[in-house]
Amino acid sequence: MPPTPTGARPATIAHVADLAGVSPSTVSKALNGSGQLREETRRRVLSAAEELGFQPNLSARSLTTGRTYTVGILTTDSIGRFTIPLLTGAEDALGAGEMAMILCESRGDPIREQHYLRSLLRRRVDGIIVTGRSSDSRPSLGRDLPIPVIYALAASDHPDDLSLLHDDQQGTELAVDHLLGTGRSRIAYIGGPARHIASQNRLAGARTALERDRKQLVGSPLFGDWSERWGREAAERLIRSGTAFDGVFCASDQIARGLVDALRENDVDVPRAVGVVGVDNWSVMAEASRPSLTSVDLNLHELGHTAASRLLQAISGQRIATGIEKLPCSLVVRRSTEKI
Repeated sequence: MPPTPTGARPATIAHVADLAGVSPSTVSKALNGSGQLREETRRRVLSAAEELGFQPNLSARSLTTGRTYTVGILTTDSIGRFTIPLLTGAEDALGAGEMAMILCESRGDPIREQHYLRSLLRRRVDGIIVTGRSSDSRPSLGRDLPIPVIYALAASDHPDDLSLLHDDQQGTELAVDHLLGTGRSRIAYIGGPARHIASQNRLAGARTALERDRKQLVGSPLFGDWSERWGREAAERLIRSGTAFDGVFCASDQIARGLVDALRENDVDVPRAVGVVGVDNWSVMAEASRPSLTSVDLNLHELGHTAASRLLQAISGQRIATGIEKLPCSLVVRRSTEKI
């Protein structure tokens, strides 16, 4: 057994391996985030490393492996509403291999994005995650890059890239099934811009759920922008149309909050008269709404974790799937859909 490090003698991989009851090569894989290890084994190694205060020599590792242990994040989300939760998930996956992230925000400018891409390549990052505010198709960074690239939330227009998206249609089906399950039967749809794939996928999900219950949307789908202002306007349109409705699916929490406010101002009680569901589970909107909003959670943390895990696999030389892969959403129930 290697002696326990004391004083000026730093802990080594051998010490960590001995404490964790594994081989030094297993310690290396666990700390690098590479290899096929059981999660229990990886956690045991990380716990042993933390207990011993083990600090790997990244410079030495870089010389040995040819890696810099950094990952670039390219985003168009200047607000951070979608990027921040995605990054926390990615960090949880990358942290096991002590990988650092370099965040570059292009503001949706292709020229700025190319500048950042060249900068990341000069820094010799091991891989890149591309993300943003929209699941609409976007141009691929290209297939001739020397490092792997994963697209998360943003969908690459190249079929040989891996794009990880939340499943908008499945999430909307959950929401509409919930509205039906609380006794609502006349459900309206309020979307964002009609040109956005999210608006169309969520509309398709609403129709699918209603058709299973032998029902249809009431009135025509309404499309606007992703704002509270549009939610208020949509509520006024619904009321003026004379269409009877007792449930509304809104394609975002911002739309839903504006709609709830306008319904209240018109003496329409939520949830007694109308149940309302939004999308994003954005606590700033959902929990501050009166009443609080039931909302579809896009599970961005899990999306980021999955993207980073796949990137680590690609960095280590493993083959990964290509094309579009959709991850399931979940529903967070609050007061806006209390059973009538």
